[in-house]
Amino acid sequence: MRFGIFLLKRLLHSVFVLLGLSILIFIIARVMPGDPARAALGPRAPEWAVERVRESMYLDKPLYAQYYYWLRDALHGDFGESLVTRRDVSTDIKEFLPATMELALFSGVIMAVFGILLGAISARYSNTWIDNVVRIGSYAGVVTPSFVFAVLFLLIFGYVLHILPSIGRLSPGVARPPVITGLITIDGLFTGHFAAVGDTILHLIMPGVALALGGMSQEARITRSSMSDNLRKDYIASERAQGIPERVINLKYLLKPSLIPTVSILGLDFAALLANAFIVELIFNWPGISRYGINAILSKDLNAVIAVIMVMGIVFILVNIIVDLIVAFLDPRIRLGAERSK
Repeated sequence: MRFGIFLLKRLLHSVFVLLGLSILIFIIARVMPGDPARAALGPRAPEWAVERVRESMYLDKPLYAQYYYWLRDALHGDFGESLVTRRDVSTDIKEFLPATMELALFSGVIMAVFGILLGAISARYSNTWIDNVVRIGSYAGVVTPSFVFAVLFLLIFGYVLHILPSIGRLSPGVARPPVITGLITIDGLFTGHFAAVGDTILHLIMPGVALALGGMSQEARITRSSMSDNLRKDYIASERAQGIPERVINLKYLLKPSLIPTVSILGLDFAALLANAFIVELIFNWPGISRYGINAILSKDLNAVIAVIMVMGIVFILVNIIVDLIVAFLDPRIRLGAERSK
């Protein structure tokens, strides 16, 4: 019951956040210089054709009326027509979003597993050469943009060593499994197309690792710092005095509370992957929604721009809700505090 109330409150807050985001993005998109109707049809299009496009987009009406019509259609899943692809924006999102989500999930797993593992190893061997190597590598990963790693990986593993595929999600000649979720790895496992699963994982390695390295380095630094601080706490000294094995202390009593700040930052880094993926998607010709969104911005495709940003906002909010639930599970004090406040 209490969990349901907490979740309901977060969802209600999210509705207001999304409403505010939609108003802000809609206004910014509409006041940007340039005529989207003219941009869509080109400079040689007759004026009557341009006017027809303006009417279809409600650009001839006041701003509040434009937002009303957009919100009314958006609540029914209709984000209008893309001026670039000439298809419904909702159709484009259904096509391009799974590719980015698959890439982000792959990167997120790398960030979480290796970031926490390296941070724990660094804290375990604090002030040794292992700790120094992890810390220097973490600093390098944090300050280096993901597109630098992407270019390096492409040159080394794609064009010099020829051990990993360079572009796309599937190699030519590999049949794509029937679409269930849109994620080729998941659909391939469900339908038994294991060749497509293996080939997609090979295509995911370079862009996924390039995207994950910055966040992984951040998680490693935070995990090391948190574990090092908790190692000096009295309860750790008490457990050691009672003769509890060091392995049990590290896994059961030290790692769990130390993961709270790591999980919080991990959620933000995962949500940021969607926004930061556009350059990596361009480099590897990955057919994702981030690349689609950048092309929409450059083409002043208002319907597509607004829809992409709203999708990013929804994903960001969902990730933050999941992070709050995980943190509440890791730290009973948060749950008890929430219960007392009621």
